[in-house]
Amino acid sequence: MPSTAEIIHEAESLPVEERTVVIDSLLRSLNPPDPEIDRKWAAVAKRRLEELRSGRVKPVPGEEVFARIRQRFAL
Repeated sequence: MPSTAEIIHEAESLPVEERTVVIDSLLRSLNPPDPEIDRKWAAVAKRRLEELRSGRVKPVPGEEVFARIRQRFAL
């Protein structure tokens, strides 16, 4: 059986598309998807998109969001 270092080295040599498949598979093995949670997140995303499209909420540029985070946490 190959060592952990060997497995990592071999995975790093894969094309990026294949590495993403490996990463996704490993992450799913640690935290299996939950269809109920996925359904709830989809509902939140749809609601937020509708709020943006209707003008009820205004988008905040990413740069501003990260600036606020840096300021808040003194990063």
